[in-house]
Formats: sequence, C-alpha cells, structure tokens
Amino acid sequence: MDLVSIRIITADVARLVGFYEKATGVRAAWGNQDFAELRTAGATLAVAGTRTVPLFAPGAAQPAANRSVVIEFLVDDVDRVHENLSGLVTDVVAGPATMPWGNRSLLFRDPDGNLVNVFTPVSPEARARFAR
Repeated sequence: MDLVSIRIITADVARLVGFYEKATGVRAAWGNQDFAELRTAGATLAVAGTRTVPLFAPGAAQPAANRSVVIEFLVDDVDRVHENLSGLVTDVVAGPATMPWGNRSLLFRDPDGNLVNVFTPVSPEARARFAR
C-alpha cells in the first residue's frame, strides 16, 4: 500500500489552491472547478470542494474543521521558505526552530486553518532519513 495523496475539503477551492501554489511553487492540475491537485515527487495534495463530499458519503467531511492532521512539506531551506511566505501566511504558529529529532521546522495555518509544517532535515540522522 502506498500513500499517494492527502485531500483537503474546502468551501473555496480556488482560494486554497492559489494559496498552496504560492506557498509551494507547485502549479495545480485542475480536474474541474471542484477539484485540483498539487503533485510533488513524494505525494499529491488534492483540494476538493464541498460538492464532492456527497460523491463519497454525504456529511463525511466538513471544510475548515481539521484540528488533528499536519500537512508536511520537505524543503531545501526552511528559513528561506519562511522569508518567501512573508505576506502570504497570516497565521504563523511557530517560527523556524530546530526540533529534537533533527528537523528545522516552520509551522503555520493555511487559509482554512489546516496546520502546515515545512521542514528541512539538519542533523546527520535526519538528513539520512530524508536522503533524496
């Protein structure tokens, strides 16, 4: 089994896709006005509108209700990303800091309140875990 994507349900697909395009530098591939994907080498971040929820199971997901999942992006330089996100990200939860497990991380919320972590492995052990 392979994890291939995380899907965010939102009330405003265009706004959230635009945010993630600017934050990541990845252009979205649009399926239609209710669905787009930002594809990276490791996984895909899918963004879908509320009209897609009943196709799976009515009421199964609600937009802007996540408080338990962190969306994580591996980056080459978290401090540079922090500088680049200035003016785009309005809710920085924790500025760049080196974590005990060896990653330098920046934690913020997207426009729907989803928690996002961008990180750079900095210790030898962390770099070995994420060697590309």
